[in-house]
Amino acid sequence: MQKLIFYISYLPIKLYGTYAKPRKSLVFLFTLQKRITTLISDRASDYEGGVHPKHRLMGYHQFFTNRLKSEEKVLEIGSGIGYLAYDMAEKGALVTGIELSKENFDKACRLYKKPNLKFIQGNALKDLPREKYDTVVMSNVLEHLEHRVEFIKEVQLNINPARWLFRVPCFDRDWQVPFAQELGIDSRLDETHFVEYTDETFRKEMSDAGLNIVHLDKRWGEIWAEAIPTN
Repeated sequence: MQKLIFYISYLPIKLYGTYAKPRKSLVFLFTLQKRITTLISDRASDYEGGVHPKHRLMGYHQFFTNRLKSEEKVLEIGSGIGYLAYDMAEKGALVTGIELSKENFDKACRLYKKPNLKFIQGNALKDLPREKYDTVVMSNVLEHLEHRVEFIKEVQLNINPARWLFRVPCFDRDWQVPFAQELGIDSRLDETHFVEYTDETFRKEMSDAGLNIVHLDKRWGEIWAEAIPTN
């Protein structure tokens, strides 16, 4: 049955993708690809009970946890359902996660409980706790902010962290990204992204925000970076 459904669905796609004029065909195929990719991602989370398998497969939690010390005060901005925050707390850090979504906040509070872990529901642009933290973590969050340089400067001024740990998406993750852009297709991984980075644009933004990059990896089409204040 699955094969029959596949072939019934695939045949018109193949015909249009093959015989339409190249530009129309490409626009159609890129649009379809984006929608299928989004659907795959959503269903992958459902498959693993609400936790996206990228956490497990990409191993990016270790980038953050391996850089933390016991008793280090950590603020995770955009903590989602709390999975990364919990792993950082497991390492012994004193972790506070702030999350805009009430649904994600409630789920984090329900799933992840430790004496050295707490969650706040609020807007990171205006509801940050007014206390000192050693490290600020932003894992696939910075790209969702429009005024990123101003935000980093404000956080630095108010809580004075000694360092920042970032994970952000790359623009140059695949040749299809700039090609789709040439065709007028939205090539962003997420329609709420204000930016997706190259090395050059990320380094410039960090510099403009008053941060110096001390470590940078590119893995899985992402930049994983550690930065410290220049002053």
